[in-house]
Amino acid sequence: MFKKLLIANRGEIVNRIINTCEKMGIKTVVIYSEADKNATYIKRADEAYNIGPANPMKSYLNIDEIVKVLKISNADAVHPGYGFLSENSSFANVISELGASWIGPSPKILEEIESKCYCREIANDVGVPVVPGSDKLVSSVDEILDIANSIGYPILLKLDKSGGGKGIEIAENGNDIKNIFERLCRVGTLAFASSDCYVEKAIKNPRHIEIQFIMDQFGKCVCLGERECSIQRRYQKIIEESPSPVVTQEDRERLYDYTKKLASKMQYKGAGTMEFIRDESGKFYFIEVNARLQVEHPVSEFVTGVDIVENQIRIACGEEISFTQDDIKLNGHSIECRIYAEDPVKFIPSPGTIEDISFPTIDSKHLRIEHALEKGSVVPPYYDPMLAKVISWGQNRDEAIRILVQALNDFKIEGIKTNISINLNILKNQKYISGDFDTSFISSMNAVESVEV
Repeated sequence: MFKKLLIANRGEIVNRIINTCEKMGIKTVVIYSEADKNATYIKRADEAYNIGPANPMKSYLNIDEIVKVLKISNADAVHPGYGFLSENSSFANVISELGASWIGPSPKILEEIESKCYCREIANDVGVPVVPGSDKLVSSVDEILDIANSIGYPILLKLDKSGGGKGIEIAENGNDIKNIFERLCRVGTLAFASSDCYVEKAIKNPRHIEIQFIMDQFGKCVCLGERECSIQRRYQKIIEESPSPVVTQEDRERLYDYTKKLASKMQYKGAGTMEFIRDESGKFYFIEVNARLQVEHPVSEFVTGVDIVENQIRIACGEEISFTQDDIKLNGHSIECRIYAEDPVKFIPSPGTIEDISFPTIDSKHLRIEHALEKGSVVPPYYDPMLAKVISWGQNRDEAIRILVQALNDFKIEGIKTNISINLNILKNQKYISGDFDTSFISSMNAVESVEV
């Protein structure tokens, strides 16, 4: 087992990883920028290193500076968390070449599956349905128009190498395709160092369903249930839950089969997520793989009892998964709300200093709050504005909703604006409570209107 692990990230996920490392007896090394110099996890970790200015390009995305910390600390493994460099094959390769273990898929696999078009090819090879669209990257407006005329409008134009809900635009007809294509190419070049695009049919009123899985070097793959991620704004998830209100046991077995075929073909190793969309007829289509720990992984941990971070570490250490698919039973229901530092009306970030904070006191059997906050914490404007995750568990979905509503009502953050009121509006919405919703919920149900601020 590893003796010392470097966590190459910031915020709540650092504390989450430290929790498991402490349980496993692994020492931890954390990094921080000038903007995060008073972060709570600096006090918890065994070692902490300042890696530069607030600008993420000079700190959390600065491979050279992180490598310096790896060498100084003599850590024998690196956990990248999510975001930043978590799916960067070049970073993973540098870590591996230095003799440290990368907690995630190999650099080669990361490089291959970064391309969503490549993943579509994999799916076609193993017989997993994909959304109708282009079989390869598109390079011209005329090519996009030809495909659109073949599959029908509306279409989605997507960047091949992107993430976090970015790089996706819808075209209702051919009139805007030239502008959308040019805009996406600019965004791709600036944000993802790639302007490659492909086309998919825009599925009407889809649900976003994903399968959490882990796979070891011996080819053993275990799925840990599905997550319902249809409550989104601009393709970014807001509320996630497990299990999904609409996935039957037959659906689940089919999605498990798809996931295992895809992971095996990709020669995957570690924890990952296969993302699917479900159309109105109940048919599922594979859309992409996330080759890292997901923000919403706690709901899967709550309903399965599996520590996903621990299994990431054990798999990276060369161990075989210690349980089988038959051992996995989905127990109860779990829901996660993401708490953002943002204006609940204008949806713009709300950085500043937390003047006071009060956490819910519900017992840990029914509630997890993952954060790196305390009174006096500074929320900088340079990074993703997510502050915390509030995750409930109940014997059933109704109880999980009730507990989460109670927790959000009791969660007080003063000094900055947050989206807590929006989450409460969603959870109290009858459409949400019924389980009859899709990715258009936020826009069509006016769930965020009449926000109390």
